[in-house]
Amino acid sequence: MSVAPQKIRVLVVDDHPLLREGIAVLVAQQPDLLMVGEASTGHEAVEQFRSTQPDITLMDIKMPDMSGIDAIIAIREEFPQARIIVLTTYEGDVLAWRALKAGARAYVLKGNVRKDLADTIRAVHDGSKRIEPAIALKLANGAADSALTSREIEVLTLIAAGNSNRTIAMSLEINEETAKSHVKNILTKLRTDDRTHAVTLALRRGIIQL
Repeated sequence: MSVAPQKIRVLVVDDHPLLREGIAVLVAQQPDLLMVGEASTGHEAVEQFRSTQPDITLMDIKMPDMSGIDAIIAIREEFPQARIIVLTTYEGDVLAWRALKAGARAYVLKGNVRKDLADTIRAVHDGSKRIEPAIALKLANGAADSALTSREIEVLTLIAAGNSNRTIAMSLEINEETAKSHVKNILTKLRTDDRTHAVTLALRRGIIQL
């Protein structure tokens, strides 16, 4: 008597109920996949992982309480064998690099879920890694983290909020000349001489998020 193959058990983490419902439908249509849990926050993701022990976790990046990247780190600290696929609307090379560094095994854009997700789940379950070609190209062409320091990212975030050098200096409790020096370094590293363009590039690449 033949034994039916074991299904791949999937946990879905996303703060949008409609997306979770859509993935549930997609998974239900696949004879070898089984959705075993869902979560809407990073903290819930860690709790659900503990209770369901899924084979594959689908993880959103931007969530209200804990980012998907922080959730990946938290899960893998406790469960190093966890196989996690990032689902995101962000195509930025820096964000993808951070997710992969945290331990994600694949990076799927939400617009391609219907087309790519089931095969990606199977591939990651079998031990492979998957990065969409467009993102892989950006990773190849971009510096891993734009060489920005954590302080420069703080400054860039404040620039994005419309703050002047003087206000940035006050917020970070540094002198204005130091703030100006950070801004200059940021513009140089992002290869632009315009603050607005620097913010646009940083958002597009996932260096900062608003």
